Amino acid sequence: MANVLYDALLAPHQTNDKPLLLLKDREDLSYQDLIKRAAQYAAQLAAMGAKAGDRVAVQVHKSAEAIALYAACLQHGCIFLPLNTAYTASEVEYFITDAKPAVLVCDDANKVSLQSIADANSCQLATLNADGGGSLHQQASTLAPAEYIAPRDADDLAAILYTSGTTGRSKGAMLTHRNLLSNTVTLIDYWQITDSDVLLHGLPIYHTHGLFVATNTTLLAGASCIFLPSFNTDDFINYLPQSTMMMGVPTFYTRLLADGRLTKELVSHMRLFISGSAPLLAETHESFESLTGQRILERYGMTETNMNTSNPYHGERRAGTVGFALPGVEARIIDPENDTPVGTDEIGVLEVRGENVFSGYWQMPEKTAQEFTPDGYFITGDLAKQDADGYIHIVGRDKDLIISGGFNIYPKEIELVLDEQTGVLESAVVAAPHADFGEGVVAILVAQSGQSIDIDAVKTEVAKTLAKFKQPKKYMVLDALPRNTMGKVQKNVLREQVADSFP
Repeated sequence: MANVLYDALLAPHQTNDKPLLLLKDREDLSYQDLIKRAAQYAAQLAAMGAKAGDRVAVQVHKSAEAIALYAACLQHGCIFLPLNTAYTASEVEYFITDAKPAVLVCDDANKVSLQSIADANSCQLATLNADGGGSLHQQASTLAPAEYIAPRDADDLAAILYTSGTTGRSKGAMLTHRNLLSNTVTLIDYWQITDSDVLLHGLPIYHTHGLFVATNTTLLAGASCIFLPSFNTDDFINYLPQSTMMMGVPTFYTRLLADGRLTKELVSHMRLFISGSAPLLAETHESFESLTGQRILERYGMTETNMNTSNPYHGERRAGTVGFALPGVEARIIDPENDTPVGTDEIGVLEVRGENVFSGYWQMPEKTAQEFTPDGYFITGDLAKQDADGYIHIVGRDKDLIISGGFNIYPKEIELVLDEQTGVLESAVVAAPHADFGEGVVAILVAQSGQSIDIDAVKTEVAKTLAKFKQPKKYMVLDALPRNTMGKVQKNVLREQVADSFP
């Protein structure tokens, strides 16, 4: 019987000795070697009592073995549940209690702190380290590769990815074989990925971007991947000439731009630079093109949907936008007050529908029902507008909306103005409670290296551009904005920091 993702991503490469993962300090791993290792891990999962449909929670550092474990879950029919390596034991406990996995795989360094949590939830614990060591690998290496491939159809779950949970309870997004494969097929065609490509990969693999967008497209296309533990400027400068593609978050690009070794000649072999997971400043976009001659392709996705939109491969890649809905994805922008489509350049909530959209939140049917419209669109919670040429602009999250004195204020609009001011590297705008206005606008600025910010001058320029009710009532300067591991500004952290701004 069929196993949708395994049949597409792995089965065609059973005898393929082409390098799949090009590793920095270890021997490269070929396609056929990955499949053999995955089959041994599948045998070990079976030996630990895991069955098709069981969850396998994984909190491990990025490695070739971690990708083999993902492949083993596909082969054995388990549901892959990657967890951020920064989570503490108490945070992991929530996910284990909620998802009830049959197996938890962690780094040896965390075994002691997680053993009692695993025991309390009748979960088998194994370890897997960044260097390939650990009990899972050691025990699996003594086993014959499993030949059994569990039947999995398009609507069976392949993965559960928990949302960041910046407000309220963290939710497990259930992703099916159909969700993941349909998006992978679309991206390969849209971005023209082939078996000749070499992807430069410095992203984490507990996240949609690094695991599904980067890794799944590599596997399906039969391409190769320079698989680095994380982003490091020296490593990227070293490997760029050997690559044809790079996927990154905006921080990758700003750090490369700050390095004098980034030149047009260095990236002459590159075919495509892609950015996502956080907004890319127009200034970064334009500076990168000016220096390298390459125009970054920005796209937009979510944990619940994988990729929804993309700037075109051929055609104008417009700075400050996320392009158009991908083939097979329907997107619309709705006025939440009356549930009707907004007009050109008007702001509303973005909704999407397609085979890429998840099947719902784990054990949260009521929340799932709230997040979908009657006609099947997922309400993303992202505020967006569409310009006259059809390009979609993400302007913020609905939870970031500021209502001051009865007026709706969209932080992105103010941030775009602040980012243009002399001495300002980047900005973030949040709300703080205000006795008179309900909420007051607070602007947090980060200065460019070696420069200072004249707040009075900034206020003067902002007053020339923005209506008075939009102008920040308080300004702060920080050394850096707090970000999560994917480079997104943590506005929930900033809101806590400025909560007492207007006593």
